[in-house]
Amino acid sequence: MLSPDDWAIVALSLKVGLVAVLLTLPVAFALAWVLARTRFPGRLLLDALVHLPLVLPPVVMGWLLLLGFGANGPFGRFFAELGVTFLFRWTGAALAAAVMALPLMVRAIRLSLEAVDPRLEAAARTLGAGPWRAFATVALPLSLPGVLAATVLGLARSLGEFGATITFVSNIPGETRTLPLAIYSALQMPGGDAQVVRLAAISVALSLGALVASEALARRMGGTRVA
Repeated sequence: MLSPDDWAIVALSLKVGLVAVLLTLPVAFALAWVLARTRFPGRLLLDALVHLPLVLPPVVMGWLLLLGFGANGPFGRFFAELGVTFLFRWTGAALAAAVMALPLMVRAIRLSLEAVDPRLEAAARTLGAGPWRAFATVALPLSLPGVLAATVLGLARSLGEFGATITFVSNIPGETRTLPLAIYSALQMPGGDAQVVRLAAISVALSLGALVASEALARRMGGTRVA
C-alpha cells in the first residue's frame, strides 16, 4: 500500500508532467510545422537547437536552465517581475521536464505532418478554403495521431526526467521531488528498498497506462496505430 508521502510524490509528478506537456505542446506543434513545411536560412540550425536536449547530458541542460532562469538569469528576472519563480519550485521542475520532452514531441509531430499529402490541402484550397482553413480541416485532423503520440511521449519523458531537474531545482520534498528523484532518494536510505519497489511500480504503471490510453483514443478517432 502507498503511504501518504508516496501519494504526494505521485500527485506532484503528475502535476509537473501534465503542466510540462500542456505548455510544450503548442510550442512543439509550431516548431514541427516550421521544420516540416518551410524552408529558410538557418533551418538546420533551428533543427539542431530543438534536438540539442537529446544529445546533451541532462545535467548540462539543468545548468543552462539555472543560468537562464535562475534568480540572476535574464529570463529568471523577467518572470520574477511577473510573479513567477522557477528556482527550487515545482514550476522549475515542470520547465526542466518541458525542455527535455520538447525534442521528442517535435519529432513525432513533424513526422506526422510530413506524412500528410500537400495535394490534399491544395485540393481544399481549390474548393474555396483559405490556407488556415485548409490546414485546420485537412492537415490537422490527419496529423492528430502524431500529436497524440507526441503528447504521450512528452508525458512519459516528463515523468521520467531526473538529471536536468535535480541540477536546476534540487531535490526538495513536497516541492520538486518527483518520482525519479524520490526513487533516487530512497536508494540512498537504509531500508528504502520497499519504497523503491512501490515507486518504480507506479512509474511503470503510469507509462503503460498512458500508452494504452493513447492507443484507445487513436482507434476511436480512426487514426493510425501509435507505436
